Amino acid sequence: MKKLVKNNVYWVGKIDWELRKFHGDELSTQRGSTYNSYLIQEEKTVLIDTVWLPFAKEFVENLKTEVDLNSIDYIIVNHGEVDHSGALVELMKQIPNTPIYCTANAVKSLKGQYHQDWNFHIVKTGDSLHIGNGKDLVFVEMAMIHWPDSMATYMTKDNILFSNDAFGQHFANERLFDDLTDQCTLNYEALKYYANIVTPFNAIVKRKLQEIGKLNLPIDIIAPSHGVIWRKNIGMILEKYTQWCDDYQEHQATIIYDTMWNGTKLLAERIAEGLSKADPTLEIKVFNRAHTDENDLIVEVFKSKLIVLGSPTVGNDMIHKMAGFIDLMRGLKFKNKKAAAFGCYGWSGEAVKMMNDALTSAGFEIVSEGLRNLWNPTPEIEEQAIEFGKQLSSTIK
Repeated sequence: MKKLVKNNVYWVGKIDWELRKFHGDELSTQRGSTYNSYLIQEEKTVLIDTVWLPFAKEFVENLKTEVDLNSIDYIIVNHGEVDHSGALVELMKQIPNTPIYCTANAVKSLKGQYHQDWNFHIVKTGDSLHIGNGKDLVFVEMAMIHWPDSMATYMTKDNILFSNDAFGQHFANERLFDDLTDQCTLNYEALKYYANIVTPFNAIVKRKLQEIGKLNLPIDIIAPSHGVIWRKNIGMILEKYTQWCDDYQEHQATIIYDTMWNGTKLLAERIAEGLSKADPTLEIKVFNRAHTDENDLIVEVFKSKLIVLGSPTVGNDMIHKMAGFIDLMRGLKFKNKKAAAFGCYGWSGEAVKMMNDALTSAGFEIVSEGLRNLWNPTPEIEEQAIEFGKQLSSTIK
């Protein structure tokens, strides 16, 4: 069932209540997601994006109940990734000659995925498409936010920015708009989406926001491809993106550890105590890596000035879950963040050095050689861990 966005613009997407993993098994989506497709019915009928492949047949059948497929004049593909373009093959069986407007890289993406030579029309920033009633669709390339083929589409007069992945959230919600949604949940999911997907492209986001700002386009609605549509808090989400893309930090330190027999856990708790004693204003969070979703941990790293990682030594190395987590952080290309390491060991004790080396490769500034403890912590070692926390506090402002 289509839902009204504004005037002659409708949402015709799919709510995926059951989605729990995305990008294969890489990203957790505990609140599901939506695949937002939009139908514009002016003098010309335009479909913007489709839905994920598993819902292709359902999408096309539902779309048939809302519009004669043969009346669709144009299809806009803002991004070729399968969660947005997955229903194209099913749709194009019905209307094979319908023009598809997208970037040159999107043509490569769509041909590479679906092996079809559809009626492609390549667009670049500033190109426009007249859709009647004095309205145009204006295209803005958004390369690397977050694929090379990405773009946004702006609808004049109605002042709607169809932003694709930018400003999205993995958040299944029957209520279409931001102002009808729990704000804490919405803000967290928007931050989680940015931290885990968009962070590596901070510099590009910063330039693109400046570029869009210089266009002085009035924006009344931001309609992303996942999650709710922004119509009330547009200034807020634009300001958040401006902050987030600028190597964002809050006054926070996050301790993330893994442990075998709780010795490293005890050190983590004492380090947190020392950080708190040295700076009561510092937000301190402590997580067991093995028991905490890694994408939620990335949100905490994203907010932190300092991260402190702990692992015992196993097979002359850190625990593999910690190694994998550091590699995940490396791929996100965090900047201007400090780090330190700690851990217990029984025999050789290489984990702290291994973590320091891995964190350096991941772009973190190592502020201490770390804290190593042979066997279980004694009361004296617990005091050393508290002092270690105090010393770490002095490295951040």
